[in-house]
Amino acid sequence: MRSALFAATAFFSLASQTAFADDAPYVDDRSDSAAVVRSLYSAINRHEFARAWGYYGDTKPAKDFDAFVKGYDGTDKVEVETGAVSDEGAAGSIFYNVPVAIRATDKDGKQAVFAGCYTLRQVSAQIQEPPFSPIFIDKGALKPSTADFEEALPASCGDGPLPPKKDTALEQAKKAFAATYGDKCDKELLAQEPELFSIKYKDKDAAAGDPDRETRLFHFSCSAAAYNESSIYYMSDEVSGVRQLQFTEPEMDIRYENSDSNGKLLGMTIIGFKTSGWAVNSDFDEDTRTISTFNKWRGVGDASDSGTYLFRNGDFSLVQYDVDASYDGEENPQTVVDYNTAP
Repeated sequence: MRSALFAATAFFSLASQTAFADDAPYVDDRSDSAAVVRSLYSAINRHEFARAWGYYGDTKPAKDFDAFVKGYDGTDKVEVETGAVSDEGAAGSIFYNVPVAIRATDKDGKQAVFAGCYTLRQVSAQIQEPPFSPIFIDKGALKPSTADFEEALPASCGDGPLPPKKDTALEQAKKAFAATYGDKCDKELLAQEPELFSIKYKDKDAAAGDPDRETRLFHFSCSAAAYNESSIYYMSDEVSGVRQLQFTEPEMDIRYENSDSNGKLLGMTIIGFKTSGWAVNSDFDEDTRTISTFNKWRGVGDASDSGTYLFRNGDFSLVQYDVDASYDGEENPQTVVDYNTAP
């Protein structure tokens, strides 16, 4: 039986696109069934066809290895998503059903989406004799899909209960965060799930009886230094989709006696405004619908800046900004922006 991947993408070509193969990550993980599927596509994207062939059991995806390789003649890359796995036991084995969606792109940029299920088998390790057989692909059935790749993944395989609906906005926010800040954040914090908040509100132009609107807020922790923790926020709603929250901050001209920050503070003047995607020592208060930030300029906290951002009609606005520039051993911030009375 030919594999679903082979049958679905045989019209693409791989040629000699070594640049993509060099960039594609190496994944060889047999710890669970979905990981095996992802490893298969890692091998294909890297042109490591012997490794890809090895993820199948006795039922191979083509009549021979040469035919299997030829089936990818011209493919540039194949992206894969896996869904909620179901399993059942039978005679010393466990069979796993894995929902799969792929997007194949040829060297000319043409794309096609396929979706369906793979069945994988794990023979009980306790009854095996050498050579040991890890989890392997037993069969697969992918068919062309007219859905967008992000929506093509089957909800389930077989007769099992439907898993929870995929949280598309959350997944988009996580991908955007990883793509933008993956090399800027602490690895242990990158692995954490974000905090999720739902903000329900009435649109300012809503008519009587109109339903509430919803904005979702995703709080990602990014880095933790000696006395400051930095975070990134994303928002999502049905109109604007997923976007990173930007924080407005005043640009300050701060004057000290003898031009030394250890000297007496002479005065502070706002000379403009800027935006930043970073929120330092931040917190979201669900009751007041405000995000607060507090950036320590040094560990004792006697010099700092802090902002308060209020959610109004679908977005966050700066309502107060305080600056303590004195470096005098005491916390004595001055309010330099106060829009608390704005509508």
